[in-house]
Amino acid sequence: MNFIRTQIPDVIICEPKVFGDHRGYFTETFREDLLTEFLGYKINFCQDNESKSTKGVLRGLHYQLAPSAQTKLVRVISGKVLDVALDIRKGSSTFGQHVAVELSEDNKRQLIVPRGFAHGFIVLSEEAVFAYKVDNYYSPENDRGVLYNDPALAIDWQLPEEILQLSDKDTKQPLLKDADVFDIEMNLYE
Repeated sequence: MNFIRTQIPDVIICEPKVFGDHRGYFTETFREDLLTEFLGYKINFCQDNESKSTKGVLRGLHYQLAPSAQTKLVRVISGKVLDVALDIRKGSSTFGQHVAVELSEDNKRQLIVPRGFAHGFIVLSEEAVFAYKVDNYYSPENDRGVLYNDPALAIDWQLPEEILQLSDKDTKQPLLKDADVFDIEMNLYE
């Protein structure tokens, strides 16, 4: 497994080794020991989630406030998405900046979206199955979001606005300047 720090160093691309032949392929999608060695601390994933969506479906930008904040390890089982991690740690030198990474069944890349980041993705293929691990359970009272098309964020979702498919909830999220955010000083891993 190869780990690559992005322009926001806490957001990490994971590239598994893929062994293929005429029969298909094999890959390890998660290795706790290698990830812990790279990070210098252990992430205790407790739940796996999966969604299936069609082209133009945009889910996000979502996060949970402490004490229910989540680190996510996201990947695409089939199809292709643009995955976005937005830094919402007030006081961070990269506050309000985002990382956008294409994840697909072909490149097998995964993304670690740490606590203190909002997360979203858009389906670029005709259909996609998206899977992710989280290190905290869903908490409705701590569930928050940022508006996907906040002009201050300048996120290029790569598809025309008129074909986007969003939930009612995602169209009513606040702008980043009005959202509940994380304090950079708080220890998000306690």
